Amino acid sequence: MDITKSQRWYQKKKKNTGFSLIEILIVITLIGLIGTFAIQNFIARQEEGKRRGAKILIQQIQTALADYYRTCSSYPTLAQGGLDALVTKPVDNSCKDYDPSGYLKKVPNDPWGTPFVYDSADGRKFVLKSLGADRKEGGEGNDKDISTEDPDF
Repeated sequence: MDITKSQRWYQKKKKNTGFSLIEILIVITLIGLIGTFAIQNFIARQEEGKRRGAKILIQQIQTALADYYRTCSSYPTLAQGGLDALVTKPVDNSCKDYDPSGYLKKVPNDPWGTPFVYDSADGRKFVLKSLGADRKEGGEGNDKDISTEDPDF
């Protein structure tokens, strides 16, 4: 049985089948690029979700503050404990109709783990804000503060 040249080439080629180093490097590079874009998109969505979560928490605290105002005729001042007055009755007994179960079970932190900043000097109005991802006053983008004073809140 005589093997022709083309058959020998096919048998030789069949033994050496597989991917070359360049083909493997191209595939790894493409996978890396796709992974990089996917991770960047995921991180951006995660930060957007935290900002939305902070707004929702602020709205929930605003609801508790409105309940407090309805029963006590003022918002809790810093002298009365600030947001802690939503959990436990202020010691100065300024609110005679305080709900014995409180207005919140616990004052939550913002999505970045920082306590919300609350200010009410006179009990007639208040400012409630999250300091954002940088946990500092001011900032841009994801670091920007989220406040009840913002026109777009």
